[in-house]
Amino acid sequence: MHVHIPRGISCPSRPLDAVPTTSQRSPHVTADAASRAAEILSRPVSINGLTVPNRIAMAPMTRMFSPGGVPGEDVVGYYSRRAAAGVGLIVTEGTYVGHDSAGQSDEVPRFHGEDQLAGWARVADAVHAAGGTIVPQLWHIGMVRKAGEPPFADAPPVGPSGLYKEGAAVTGKSMTQQDLDDVVEAFAKAAADAERIGFDGVELHGAHGYLLDQFLWAGTNRREDAYGGDPVARTKFAAEIIAAVRAAVSPEFPVIFRYSQWKQQAYDARLAETPEELEAILTPLAAAGVDAFHASTRRYWVPEFDGSDLNLAGWTKKLTGKPAITVGSVGLDGDFVKAFVGEGSPVKGIDDLLDRMERDEFDLVAVGRALLQDPEWAAKVLAGRFGELAAYDAESLKTLS
Repeated sequence: MHVHIPRGISCPSRPLDAVPTTSQRSPHVTADAASRAAEILSRPVSINGLTVPNRIAMAPMTRMFSPGGVPGEDVVGYYSRRAAAGVGLIVTEGTYVGHDSAGQSDEVPRFHGEDQLAGWARVADAVHAAGGTIVPQLWHIGMVRKAGEPPFADAPPVGPSGLYKEGAAVTGKSMTQQDLDDVVEAFAKAAADAERIGFDGVELHGAHGYLLDQFLWAGTNRREDAYGGDPVARTKFAAEIIAAVRAAVSPEFPVIFRYSQWKQQAYDARLAETPEELEAILTPLAAAGVDAFHASTRRYWVPEFDGSDLNLAGWTKKLTGKPAITVGSVGLDGDFVKAFVGEGSPVKGIDDLLDRMERDEFDLVAVGRALLQDPEWAAKVLAGRFGELAAYDAESLKTLS
């Protein structure tokens, strides 16, 4: 299933089903939340050698406003405004690593090339001047790429087995060892460049059915060599990228790995059905050099496994001992995927989020559409000014406000 994504954002869509019941939804804003928010969310947190000034992160949302792959002054302002308003950690939109098959748009920023990196350096400098920290999300889309698309039209779609999704015909190239080595090198070089130009760490995009996730998922990884097989074997490629990135940067430079159960190709896909299966997948990734995990879910308050209220980020922290970032409809009550067909979303309270953070279920919360709508969202929440929060309007997708 493909969801048409309008200009302005290319976050993968999320399922229309599995809407939580009223009892699963977070409660509306209370006076208690207003008094607790600053205390809980303003605590600093460390990821390896980086101290993030508070617990609020900006979720990565690819905006497609970088012609030629170069982030310009509008992108600089877009991120720095949110840092100035209290976002502790900005995870940038996905940015293509230096491999010709990594992307399929000349409007998405790239993390290779002199002009592109100079643009990103200006972004990092502006965020630091505003008091925030920032990591780029390094990205390869793999078999999501359509043949003939820019920025490198002759590059084929590549993946573990040439499959876009489970049960589909082969439409791309099954990666050779040289292809694998080239992509590993591209991620490592991008990470080294990130440190060189002043970023505070990197996030590796291993979620949502893109290349790294295509190796993790049995639906797209049918290899019979060392990179395929059981769930642990399918972590080999991601682990090699993590290890190469770790070796390319300073020991204290944070490496974050984003992963998900769901895929844009199959919303109900799951890498792990039990905590034990999840632990088997995460353990080799952590051992390869991950400093924190970003566990992508559709709604952060939905329990991941039967018998526990823990969400995916909570289980990730419990199983690995690493800091974890949660994400999924924070501050809003509307369905994520409906944003792509022009629907807005009302404001929702964060009492449940604060409860979970008070229990140390996870360490940071990544905010997406709410921050897209309102650059001042973090400042308002930290000050308990919940009455000033605005409902999400899908028109905000059309600009870098």
